[in-house]
Amino acid sequence: MTSSAYRNIGNKSTSDGKLSNIAVLSKTLELVAPRQLIKHLHEWKLLHELQSAYRAYHSTEIAVLRVLSDILGALDRDDLAVVTLLDLSAAFDTVDHSTLSRRLKISSGISGMVID
Repeated sequence: MTSSAYRNIGNKSTSDGKLSNIAVLSKTLELVAPRQLIKHLHEWKLLHELQSAYRAYHSTEIAVLRVLSDILGALDRDDLAVVTLLDLSAAFDTVDHSTLSRRLKISSGISGMVID
């Protein structure tokens, strides 16, 4: 006679814990991968100094304040200030995966399993 202890995970049950191990591994990778990428980008100085995304102490509020400061400074100097805003979020849906992979490898040194 055999018996197994079943674990109830959400709506799924498993007797060997594989499902729970996958969930733990997935969450771990969600935390580790971005940290490693950001560390790589900082070490190789691949982020522009004014880039706000993926940087500690650089929020969207700081980015907006920087733009506002630049506009006000231009107006104080009697210069022309023009702002062009583009929503590029939909553009990423049209990017060819092989082209993106090649660009990441060339410009950032990111390749292999990270991209595949």
